[in-house]
Amino acid sequence: MQKKSPPSDVNFVPSCAAIIVAAGSGTRALAGDTSASITALTKQFWQLGTKTVLEHSLDYFTAHRLIAAVILVLPKCQISRINDLIMPTPTPVHLVVGGATRQESVRAGLNALEASVDTDSIAHVAIHDAARPLIPTNLLDRLLTALEVEKDDKTVGAIPVLSFADSIKTFDQNHTNKSKIIDSSLNRSKIAIAQTPQLFNLRAITSLHREFADQLGFTDDCSLAEKAGFNILAIDGAKQLMKLTDNDDYIMLEQWATRTNTTFLSANKAKTGNMTETRHGTGFDVHKFDHESGPIWLGGIKLDSDRRILAHSDGDVGLHALCDAIFGALADGDIGSHFPPSEPQWKNASSAVFLTFAIRRLAERGGALIHLDLTFICENPKIGPHRNAMRARISKICGLSIDRVSVKATTSEGLGFTGRGEGIAAQASVSITLPALPGMSTQPNQDGQG
Repeated sequence: MQKKSPPSDVNFVPSCAAIIVAAGSGTRALAGDTSASITALTKQFWQLGTKTVLEHSLDYFTAHRLIAAVILVLPKCQISRINDLIMPTPTPVHLVVGGATRQESVRAGLNALEASVDTDSIAHVAIHDAARPLIPTNLLDRLLTALEVEKDDKTVGAIPVLSFADSIKTFDQNHTNKSKIIDSSLNRSKIAIAQTPQLFNLRAITSLHREFADQLGFTDDCSLAEKAGFNILAIDGAKQLMKLTDNDDYIMLEQWATRTNTTFLSANKAKTGNMTETRHGTGFDVHKFDHESGPIWLGGIKLDSDRRILAHSDGDVGLHALCDAIFGALADGDIGSHFPPSEPQWKNASSAVFLTFAIRRLAERGGALIHLDLTFICENPKIGPHRNAMRARISKICGLSIDRVSVKATTSEGLGFTGRGEGIAAQASVSITLPALPGMSTQPNQDGQG
């Protein structure tokens, strides 16, 4: 999504679905962890940065423009827990009970996709393990591009792989001594670690899972295609896409989760001298009230109201103002240029999707959000009782600690359209940091002005 142009084609139809597999018990992770507070939960519900492990993958796919639907495969006992994690989104999320093995869980997801979603326009499916929470921003786009370039009947998928930097050895499995004896060395140039998401032609992978349903033991979906003689493309994966298996992995992933776009930052260190710049952006939005009663969305939460808000999306003026503040700080257009109200796909869309997109745009530039300040201007509803809930919700969407999120409200003393109760307005300001641009100068111009 982030490497493509902003959505502007009115007839755009998402062409991909996603299956997130989170049905494992996490026994290996539990065995390696010593924290009682963590071991009380399976690893997909561990807190990683500002989100749970599962939410990282869920947010990635539900915010991606090319994803038409997400199938989330879970243990039966976790179905009720997940309802509290899923934010309202125009991308439907379907919950499915998984099987005893990963292979069975993926097949359950594919069957659910076929049963619950109109797949006529869906050409591809991305199958992803929730235990790999930190998906690089542009990975799905690169997988799709690889498949588009290599169009032939034998090529049915593309997967990310991570090359080895170390020498690879084989050893005697049957040696009785505690010290294993090396047998040989392998050519590491022809060996790589398979990662997820793995992208496939939907019809092909669905057929393969049914064909091999009685042959268990496939550890990933690529293996089925290999067994059937199909070609699978390999593209560069990423170290941050590592799998959460034990407590040591968790510690490393937690470090990754606190960093933003380290690849971009590293590439620009030599050019910028490690310097950063601080920018500020402002945003403003307004919506009319309807005469009908009904719930409204403000600050990312749902409130009862005697009048609905008239809007193409969910009409959350607070999140819209925050989006424009971020876009403004980035000099990256406005919310209307990224999500035109003329596009039917954004009808009743959750504004949380828009704000997630804005945060991703910031991350692409190697930036970080420092602080945000949101003010509602209205007579009703009263914001005070909901302030902390809004702060918590915005904090979660933005990946920002709650002590950096300000929400407040004011009236216009009965003046203007807000004073007459005809609508509601919001204004926002944000502070961000970005890597300093090459060639920046603090020297004054020749006329003596900076």
